[in-house]
Amino acid sequence: MVDPLYASLALYLLVMLAIGLYGLRTATGNLSEYMLGGRRLHPAVGALSAGASDMSGWMLMGLPGAVFVSGLSAAWIAIGLSVGAYFNYRLVAPRLRVYTELAGDAVTIPDFFAQRFNGKGHALRLFASAVIVVFFTLYTASGLVAGGKLFEAAFGAPYATGVLVTGSAVVAYTLIGGFLAVSLTDFVQGSIMFVALVLVPLVTLGGLDSDLSTAMASFPDGYSELFAGTTLIGVLSTASWGLGYFGQPHIIVRFMAIRSAADMPTARRIGMSWMLIAIAGAVATGYVGAGYVAHHGATLEDPETVFIYLANVLFNPWISGFLLAAVLAAIMSTISSQLLVSSSSLTEDFYRRFLHRKASETTLVRVGRLSVLAVAALAYLLAQDQNNSILGLVANAWAGFGAAFGPTVLLSLFWRDFTGRGALASMVTGAVTVLLWIYVPIDRDGTTLSSILYEIVPGFIAAALAGISVSRLTNPETRDITDRHAAVVARLSPQ
Repeated sequence: MVDPLYASLALYLLVMLAIGLYGLRTATGNLSEYMLGGRRLHPAVGALSAGASDMSGWMLMGLPGAVFVSGLSAAWIAIGLSVGAYFNYRLVAPRLRVYTELAGDAVTIPDFFAQRFNGKGHALRLFASAVIVVFFTLYTASGLVAGGKLFEAAFGAPYATGVLVTGSAVVAYTLIGGFLAVSLTDFVQGSIMFVALVLVPLVTLGGLDSDLSTAMASFPDGYSELFAGTTLIGVLSTASWGLGYFGQPHIIVRFMAIRSAADMPTARRIGMSWMLIAIAGAVATGYVGAGYVAHHGATLEDPETVFIYLANVLFNPWISGFLLAAVLAAIMSTISSQLLVSSSSLTEDFYRRFLHRKASETTLVRVGRLSVLAVAALAYLLAQDQNNSILGLVANAWAGFGAAFGPTVLLSLFWRDFTGRGALASMVTGAVTVLLWIYVPIDRDGTTLSSILYEIVPGFIAAALAGISVSRLTNPETRDITDRHAAVVARLSPQ
């Protein structure tokens, strides 16, 4: 007899591979198609692709687990992310779509930075590429860790097997179909995640067999309070996750691929509606899941598997299979986006610019596929330690991108007098500040500053100040940049 859990998972993986084959047939003829889908993305596909690649396994595992352990005070992450995502759609999305097209039809974020300063920023391009590869390798490893934990908790499979299956499946359809396949699979995966995050908390409430307040009576004091056990610095640390949106390449590259800046309001409405409901469902899953576990006297060894636990005990095996596919969808959607962005940076910003400027489109696509394999292999090695926290790995990579790229993106789009040297200073300062904050101990016990304040806050502030200061001390760029900036404003004025 066919096991419903395995059958559901197998069906899901077949659908993903089929979409990869569709992408191979329709949009992998040249590097622009392979990396950006030819800038023809429908706003609904772009919005759900941005959301699905953003949320990853941490939304179905990491965030519910944090709420399960700490209570509603952990929801400040969700609040900060929601605010940050809204302003990302408002401030970055339309300008980046227009600016990247006018600035030499840039297909990567490092390419945009270099073209923004008339192609003179070779050091800028190289450093931005290095930041992408380093932090995305770490970010991809967090997804593989989530995949390993999923297979271990849901199917009883060895952790290493889960890591291998997750990585192999993602690499297969990313390698085959490129950006279009990744975006279409993200759309399907985002839809699955949405249904799952609405369904699980609602059914869990029904499984409590009593009123919610009774089930929560065993919770510690303050568990149900948003400000319980928090300080101003603590709230600032968690809510400041929203700052990271402005510098996440795997998210903002979706804005570059949407077919027109005029489609951005539609994408924003779809994307924010999806996000608000899904992230509220993730918080509710951790909260009511804690009530369910306490009410039934159950134990949960790993809080980050609360969604998986509820899916297994509350639903028919076929529905459980669908819900577990939602977890895998969240994991795979982000990994695929990160692999593709890393690959595009290695191909466009390193291989073509520094090794083989006259490489054919066929060669570039081939190099892009080899780059996917290389980054995936490094992430696989990092993911072998199953004691890694999913949320912890994501937090470090999120802060790295947010601080290194966030101020640079905003200043590049909105400040005409921002210079190439200022951009390089901003990126270096942001990245270095984050790394020092995470790894340099401040006492003999090895305590670091990140245990006091989330590293994105000092990193973002330091990067912004460095970018502005150095730009004011260096010469403004050429007249061409001024004219291009004016053209971007003019293109967006009716919006």
